[in-house]
Amino acid sequence: MAQLRVLIAGGGTGGHIIPALAVARELVQRYGAEVLFVGTERGMEIRLVPEAGFNLRLITVGPLNKVSLATRLRTLWELPKSVGECRRLIREFQPSVVFGVGGYASGPGTTAGLQMKIPTMIFEPNAMPGMANRWVGKRVQAAAVNFPQAAEWFRNAEVTGIPVRPEFFSLTPPLPEPLHLLIFGGSQGARLFNTTLPKIVPALLEAVPGLTILHQSGVRHAAATEAAYQATGADPARWTVQPFLNEMPARFAAAHLVMARSGASTVAELAAAGKPALLVPFAAAADGHQKRNAEAMVSAGAAVMLEEPQLDPPEALLHSLAELLQSPDRLSAMAQAARTQAHPAAAERIAERLAELAGVAAVPA
Repeated sequence: MAQLRVLIAGGGTGGHIIPALAVARELVQRYGAEVLFVGTERGMEIRLVPEAGFNLRLITVGPLNKVSLATRLRTLWELPKSVGECRRLIREFQPSVVFGVGGYASGPGTTAGLQMKIPTMIFEPNAMPGMANRWVGKRVQAAAVNFPQAAEWFRNAEVTGIPVRPEFFSLTPPLPEPLHLLIFGGSQGARLFNTTLPKIVPALLEAVPGLTILHQSGVRHAAATEAAYQATGADPARWTVQPFLNEMPARFAAAHLVMARSGASTVAELAAAGKPALLVPFAAAADGHQKRNAEAMVSAGAAVMLEEPQLDPPEALLHSLAELLQSPDRLSAMAQAARTQAHPAAAERIAERLAELAGVAAVPA
Protein backbone atom coordinates (compact mmCIF):
# COMPACT_ATOMS: atom_id res chain seq x y z
CA MET A 1 0.00 0.00 0.00
CA ALA A 2 1.27 3.48 -0.88
CA GLN A 3 2.60 5.69 1.89
CA LEU A 4 0.21 8.29 3.28
CA ARG A 5 1.42 11.76 2.31
CA VAL A 6 -0.38 14.73 3.86
CA LEU A 7 -0.01 18.37 2.86
CA ILE A 8 -1.12 20.64 5.72
CA ALA A 9 -1.89 24.18 4.57
CA GLY A 10 -2.46 27.11 6.90
CA GLY A 11 -1.21 28.86 9.98
CA GLY A 12 -0.82 32.33 11.31
CA THR A 13 -1.76 31.86 14.96
CA GLY A 14 -1.04 29.13 17.47
CA GLY A 15 -4.75 28.28 17.35
CA HIS A 16 -4.21 27.00 13.81
CA ILE A 17 -0.71 25.55 14.07
CA ILE A 18 -0.67 23.80 17.45
CA PRO A 19 -3.66 21.53 16.69
CA ALA A 20 -2.25 20.89 13.22
CA LEU A 21 1.04 19.74 14.75
CA ALA A 22 -0.84 17.38 17.09
CA VAL A 23 -2.59 15.85 14.08
CA ALA A 24 0.71 15.63 12.18
CA ARG A 25 2.31 13.68 15.04
CA GLU A 26 -0.66 11.32 15.10
CA LEU A 27 -0.39 10.79 11.35
CA VAL A 28 3.28 9.87 11.67
CA GLN A 29 2.76 7.61 14.68
CA ARG A 30 -0.31 5.69 13.47
CA TYR A 31 0.12 5.75 9.72
CA GLY A 32 3.84 6.29 9.09
CA ALA A 33 2.81 9.38 7.12
CA GLU A 34 5.06 11.89 5.43
CA VAL A 35 3.83 15.39 6.25
CA LEU A 36 4.59 18.70 4.55
CA PHE A 37 3.40 22.02 5.98
CA VAL A 38 2.65 25.00 3.74
CA GLY A 39 2.54 28.41 5.39
CA THR A 40 3.73 31.99 5.15
CA GLU A 41 6.62 33.88 6.70
CA ARG A 42 4.21 36.06 8.70
CA GLY A 43 2.75 33.25 10.81
CA MET A 44 3.82 31.29 13.89
CA GLU A 45 4.41 28.26 11.67
CA ILE A 46 7.75 29.77 10.65
CA ARG A 47 9.02 28.85 14.14
CA LEU A 48 6.75 26.12 15.48
CA VAL A 49 6.78 23.75 12.51
CA PRO A 50 10.58 23.38 12.16
CA GLU A 51 10.89 23.12 15.95
CA ALA A 52 8.50 20.16 15.82
CA GLY A 53 10.67 18.45 13.20
CA PHE A 54 8.40 18.88 10.17
CA ASN A 55 9.23 20.32 6.78
CA LEU A 56 7.72 23.72 5.94
CA ARG A 57 7.40 25.40 2.55
CA LEU A 58 6.45 29.04 2.30
CA ILE A 59 4.13 30.76 -0.15
CA THR A 60 3.26 34.41 -0.63
CA VAL A 61 -0.30 35.32 0.29
CA GLY A 62 -1.73 38.41 1.95
CA PRO A 63 -4.64 39.00 4.34
CA LEU A 64 -8.24 39.52 3.29
CA ASN A 65 -10.04 40.10 6.56
CA LYS A 66 -9.92 43.20 8.78
CA VAL A 67 -7.67 45.03 6.30
CA SER A 68 -7.96 48.10 4.09
CA LEU A 69 -9.62 47.93 0.70
CA ALA A 70 -6.26 48.46 -0.99
CA THR A 71 -4.71 45.52 0.88
CA ARG A 72 -7.70 43.32 0.10
CA LEU A 73 -7.55 44.15 -3.60
CA ARG A 74 -3.81 43.47 -3.69
CA THR A 75 -4.34 40.09 -2.02
CA LEU A 76 -7.10 39.17 -4.48
CA TRP A 77 -4.90 40.24 -7.39
CA GLU A 78 -2.06 38.02 -6.14
CA LEU A 79 -4.28 35.09 -5.18
CA PRO A 80 -3.96 33.19 -8.49
CA LYS A 81 -0.19 33.33 -8.03
CA SER A 82 -0.56 31.94 -4.48
CA VAL A 83 -2.73 29.09 -5.75
CA GLY A 84 -0.18 28.46 -8.49
CA GLU A 85 2.60 28.15 -5.92
CA CYS A 86 0.51 25.56 -4.07
CA ARG A 87 -0.18 23.66 -7.28
CA ARG A 88 3.57 23.41 -7.91
CA LEU A 89 4.12 22.13 -4.37
CA ILE A 90 1.38 19.53 -4.84
CA ARG A 91 2.95 18.31 -8.11
CA GLU A 92 6.30 18.05 -6.30
CA PHE A 93 5.09 16.44 -3.06
CA GLN A 94 2.28 14.29 -4.54
CA PRO A 95 0.09 14.27 -1.39
CA SER A 96 -2.58 11.65 -0.80
CA VAL A 97 -4.73 14.27 0.92
CA VAL A 98 -4.69 18.03 1.59
CA PHE A 99 -5.60 19.32 5.07
CA GLY A 100 -6.50 23.01 5.43
CA VAL A 101 -6.24 24.30 8.99
CA GLY A 102 -7.25 27.94 8.45
CA GLY A 103 -5.12 31.04 8.22
CA TYR A 104 -3.34 32.73 5.32
CA ALA A 105 -2.07 29.67 3.43
CA SER A 106 -5.18 27.55 3.93
CA GLY A 107 -7.26 29.14 1.16
CA PRO A 108 -4.67 28.79 -1.63
CA GLY A 109 -3.63 25.34 -0.40
CA THR A 110 -7.10 23.86 -0.30
CA THR A 111 -8.10 25.59 -3.53
CA ALA A 112 -5.11 24.05 -5.29
CA GLY A 113 -5.93 20.65 -3.83
CA LEU A 114 -9.50 20.84 -5.08
CA GLN A 115 -8.40 22.05 -8.52
CA MET A 116 -6.05 19.08 -8.81
CA LYS A 117 -8.66 16.56 -7.60
CA ILE A 118 -6.77 15.73 -4.40
CA PRO A 119 -9.03 14.66 -1.48
CA THR A 120 -9.25 17.75 0.71
CA MET A 121 -10.35 18.21 4.31
CA ILE A 122 -10.81 21.34 6.42
CA PHE A 123 -10.23 21.90 10.15
CA GLU A 124 -12.29 24.66 11.78
CA PRO A 125 -11.68 25.32 15.49
CA ASN A 126 -14.05 28.28 15.86
CA ALA A 127 -17.82 28.51 16.10
CA MET A 128 -17.71 30.98 13.20
CA PRO A 129 -15.42 29.75 10.40
CA GLY A 130 -12.71 32.01 9.09
CA MET A 131 -12.83 33.49 5.62
CA ALA A 132 -10.47 30.95 4.04
CA ASN A 133 -12.52 28.03 5.34
CA ARG A 134 -15.87 29.59 4.37
CA TRP A 135 -14.45 30.09 0.90
CA VAL A 136 -13.95 26.37 0.20
CA GLY A 137 -16.23 24.83 2.84
CA LYS A 138 -18.89 23.42 0.53
CA ARG A 139 -16.38 22.08 -2.00
CA VAL A 140 -14.12 20.01 0.27
CA GLN A 141 -14.70 16.30 0.81
CA ALA A 142 -14.78 16.50 4.63
CA ALA A 143 -14.40 18.82 7.60
CA ALA A 144 -13.45 18.52 11.27
CA VAL A 145 -15.07 21.15 13.48
CA ASN A 146 -15.00 22.01 17.17
CA PHE A 147 -18.47 23.51 17.53
CA PRO A 148 -21.67 22.05 16.05
CA GLN A 149 -22.61 25.56 14.88
CA ALA A 150 -19.73 25.52 12.41
CA ALA A 151 -20.83 22.32 10.67
CA GLU A 152 -23.37 24.09 8.46
CA TRP A 153 -20.56 25.78 6.52
CA PHE A 154 -19.01 22.51 5.33
CA ARG A 155 -19.67 19.27 3.51
CA ASN A 156 -19.40 16.05 5.54
CA ALA A 157 -18.56 17.88 8.76
CA GLU A 158 -17.90 15.97 11.98
CA VAL A 159 -17.55 17.45 15.46
CA THR A 160 -14.11 16.12 16.39
CA GLY A 161 -13.03 18.87 18.77
CA ILE A 162 -9.60 20.48 18.97
CA PRO A 163 -6.49 18.48 19.85
CA VAL A 164 -5.47 19.38 23.40
CA ARG A 165 -2.53 18.14 25.47
CA PRO A 166 -3.54 14.96 27.35
CA GLU A 167 -2.56 16.49 30.70
CA PHE A 168 -5.59 18.79 30.59
CA PHE A 169 -7.97 15.81 30.72
CA SER A 170 -6.60 14.34 33.95
CA LEU A 171 -6.39 17.32 36.28
CA THR A 172 -7.24 16.89 39.95
CA PRO A 173 -9.80 19.48 41.19
CA PRO A 174 -8.40 21.98 43.69
CA LEU A 175 -9.39 21.93 47.35
CA PRO A 176 -12.53 24.02 48.06
CA GLU A 177 -10.51 26.71 49.80
CA PRO A 178 -8.65 28.99 49.52
CA LEU A 179 -10.17 30.14 46.25
CA HIS A 180 -7.84 30.87 43.35
CA LEU A 181 -8.48 32.97 40.23
CA LEU A 182 -6.39 32.55 37.09
CA ILE A 183 -6.36 35.51 34.70
CA PHE A 184 -5.05 34.44 31.34
CA GLY A 185 -5.01 36.64 28.25
CA GLY A 186 -3.20 34.27 25.91
CA SER A 187 0.54 33.94 25.32
CA GLN A 188 0.89 37.69 24.64
CA GLY A 189 -1.38 38.73 27.49
CA ALA A 190 -4.42 40.97 27.14
CA ARG A 191 -3.84 44.69 27.64
CA LEU A 192 -7.47 45.20 28.59
CA PHE A 193 -7.10 42.68 31.42
CA ASN A 194 -3.83 44.32 32.52
CA THR A 195 -5.40 47.76 32.85
CA THR A 196 -8.80 46.72 34.23
CA LEU A 197 -8.03 44.14 36.91
CA PRO A 198 -5.89 46.42 39.12
CA LYS A 199 -8.88 48.79 39.35
CA ILE A 200 -10.98 46.15 41.09
CA VAL A 201 -8.44 44.01 42.93
CA PRO A 202 -8.83 45.59 46.40
CA ALA A 203 -12.64 45.29 46.27
CA LEU A 204 -12.49 41.76 44.86
CA LEU A 205 -10.09 40.54 47.56
CA GLU A 206 -12.31 42.11 50.20
CA ALA A 207 -15.46 40.50 48.76
CA VAL A 208 -13.86 37.03 48.56
CA PRO A 209 -11.85 36.33 51.76
CA GLY A 210 -8.76 34.21 51.18
CA LEU A 211 -8.86 34.62 47.39
CA THR A 212 -5.52 34.53 45.57
CA ILE A 213 -4.95 35.73 42.00
CA LEU A 214 -2.43 34.73 39.34
CA HIS A 215 -2.41 37.17 36.43
CA GLN A 216 -0.50 36.42 33.22
CA SER A 217 0.27 39.81 31.70
CA GLY A 218 2.39 39.10 28.64
CA VAL A 219 6.10 39.89 28.54
CA ARG A 220 5.78 43.44 27.17
CA HIS A 221 3.33 44.56 29.84
CA ALA A 222 4.60 42.73 32.92
CA ALA A 223 6.33 45.65 34.63
CA ALA A 224 3.46 48.10 34.09
CA THR A 225 0.86 45.55 35.23
CA GLU A 226 2.76 44.67 38.38
CA ALA A 227 3.22 48.36 39.17
CA ALA A 228 -0.53 48.93 38.73
CA TYR A 229 -1.29 46.12 41.18
CA GLN A 230 1.23 47.48 43.70
CA ALA A 231 -0.26 50.95 43.44
CA THR A 232 -3.63 49.64 44.66
CA GLY A 233 -2.22 48.75 48.05
CA ALA A 234 -3.75 45.27 47.81
CA ASP A 235 -2.03 42.59 49.92
CA PRO A 236 0.89 41.39 47.71
CA ALA A 237 0.67 37.95 49.31
CA ARG A 238 -2.68 37.45 47.57
CA TRP A 239 -1.78 38.37 44.00
CA THR A 240 0.97 37.49 41.54
CA VAL A 241 1.70 38.95 38.12
CA GLN A 242 3.80 36.85 35.76
CA PRO A 243 4.79 37.73 32.19
CA PHE A 244 4.36 34.20 30.86
CA LEU A 245 3.07 30.98 32.35
CA ASN A 246 4.67 27.60 31.77
CA GLU A 247 3.01 24.30 32.71
CA MET A 248 -0.47 25.54 31.86
CA PRO A 249 -2.21 22.28 32.86
CA ALA A 250 -0.92 22.75 36.41
CA ARG A 251 -2.01 26.41 36.39
CA PHE A 252 -5.49 25.37 35.29
CA ALA A 253 -5.59 22.63 37.94
CA ALA A 254 -5.04 25.15 40.76
CA ALA A 255 -7.76 27.52 39.59
CA HIS A 256 -11.38 27.57 40.77
CA LEU A 257 -12.24 30.10 38.05
CA VAL A 258 -10.43 31.23 34.90
CA MET A 259 -10.85 34.66 33.32
CA ALA A 260 -9.71 34.46 29.72
CA ARG A 261 -10.17 35.44 26.12
CA SER A 262 -12.18 32.97 24.04
CA GLY A 263 -9.82 31.86 21.32
CA ALA A 264 -10.56 28.34 20.14
CA SER A 265 -7.55 26.70 21.79
CA THR A 266 -8.22 28.39 25.14
CA VAL A 267 -11.87 27.29 25.04
CA ALA A 268 -10.80 23.73 24.20
CA GLU A 269 -8.37 23.68 27.12
CA LEU A 270 -11.03 24.98 29.50
CA ALA A 271 -13.37 22.21 28.37
CA ALA A 272 -10.71 19.52 28.69
CA ALA A 273 -9.78 20.75 32.17
CA GLY A 274 -13.40 21.13 33.25
CA LYS A 275 -12.87 24.73 34.33
CA PRO A 276 -15.60 27.35 34.78
CA ALA A 277 -14.72 30.57 33.03
CA LEU A 278 -15.51 34.23 32.67
CA LEU A 279 -14.80 34.91 29.00
CA VAL A 280 -14.11 38.31 27.46
CA PRO A 281 -13.97 37.90 23.66
CA PHE A 282 -11.34 39.89 21.80
CA ALA A 283 -13.49 42.44 19.99
CA ALA A 284 -11.17 42.76 16.99
CA ALA A 285 -11.06 39.03 16.27
CA ALA A 286 -11.79 38.25 12.63
CA ASP A 287 -15.47 37.56 11.89
CA GLY A 288 -16.27 37.96 15.59
CA HIS A 289 -15.23 34.34 16.09
CA GLN A 290 -14.17 34.80 19.72
CA LYS A 291 -17.65 36.06 20.60
CA ARG A 292 -19.19 33.06 18.84
CA ASN A 293 -16.88 30.73 20.77
CA ALA A 294 -17.84 32.37 24.07
CA GLU A 295 -21.54 32.23 23.23
CA ALA A 296 -21.26 28.50 22.60
CA MET A 297 -19.69 27.96 26.03
CA VAL A 298 -22.33 30.15 27.67
CA SER A 299 -25.08 28.14 25.93
CA ALA A 300 -23.53 24.97 27.31
CA GLY A 301 -23.61 26.42 30.83
CA ALA A 302 -19.82 26.38 31.10
CA ALA A 303 -19.05 30.10 31.09
CA VAL A 304 -20.19 33.65 31.66
CA MET A 305 -19.41 36.22 28.98
CA LEU A 306 -18.69 39.92 29.28
CA GLU A 307 -17.95 41.91 26.14
CA GLU A 308 -15.15 44.47 26.12
CA PRO A 309 -17.37 47.56 26.47
CA GLN A 310 -18.82 46.04 29.66
CA LEU A 311 -15.42 46.35 31.35
CA ASP A 312 -15.53 50.15 31.28
CA PRO A 313 -16.36 51.08 33.99
CA PRO A 314 -15.16 47.86 35.66
CA GLU A 315 -17.97 47.41 38.19
CA ALA A 316 -19.69 44.77 36.03
CA LEU A 317 -16.49 42.73 36.00
CA LEU A 318 -16.12 43.06 39.77
CA HIS A 319 -19.73 41.96 40.27
CA SER A 320 -19.42 38.97 37.91
CA LEU A 321 -16.17 37.70 39.39
CA ALA A 322 -17.33 38.12 43.00
CA GLU A 323 -20.69 36.49 42.30
CA LEU A 324 -19.09 33.47 40.66
CA LEU A 325 -16.39 33.04 43.30
CA GLN A 326 -19.00 33.27 46.07
CA SER A 327 -21.11 30.51 44.44
CA PRO A 328 -19.32 27.14 44.77
CA ASP A 329 -22.34 25.18 43.58
CA ARG A 330 -22.53 27.25 40.43
CA LEU A 331 -18.81 26.84 39.78
CA SER A 332 -19.19 23.09 40.18
CA ALA A 333 -22.10 22.99 37.73
CA MET A 334 -20.14 25.09 35.22
CA ALA A 335 -17.17 22.75 35.55
CA GLN A 336 -19.34 19.74 34.77
CA ALA A 337 -20.84 21.58 31.80
CA ALA A 338 -17.38 22.45 30.50
CA ARG A 339 -16.40 18.79 30.45
CA THR A 340 -19.34 18.00 28.18
CA GLN A 341 -17.66 20.17 25.54
CA ALA A 342 -14.36 18.27 25.65
CA HIS A 343 -13.08 15.88 22.98
CA PRO A 344 -10.24 13.70 24.35
CA ALA A 345 -9.55 11.86 21.07
CA ALA A 346 -9.62 14.83 18.68
CA ALA A 347 -6.18 14.36 17.12
CA GLU A 348 -6.73 10.63 16.66
CA ARG A 349 -10.10 11.10 14.99
CA ILE A 350 -8.91 13.86 12.67
CA ALA A 351 -5.92 11.76 11.59
CA GLU A 352 -8.24 8.81 11.06
CA ARG A 353 -10.54 10.85 8.80
CA LEU A 354 -7.59 12.05 6.73
CA ALA A 355 -6.39 8.49 6.30
CA GLU A 356 -9.90 7.39 5.36
CA LEU A 357 -10.03 10.04 2.64
CA ALA A 358 -6.73 8.79 1.29
CA GLY A 359 -7.72 5.11 1.59
CA VAL A 360 -4.82 4.29 3.90
CA ALA A 361 -4.94 1.93 6.89
CA ALA A 362 -3.10 2.35 10.17
CA VAL A 363 0.37 0.85 10.47
CA PRO A 364 0.26 -2.27 12.73
CA ALA A 365 1.81 -1.65 16.13
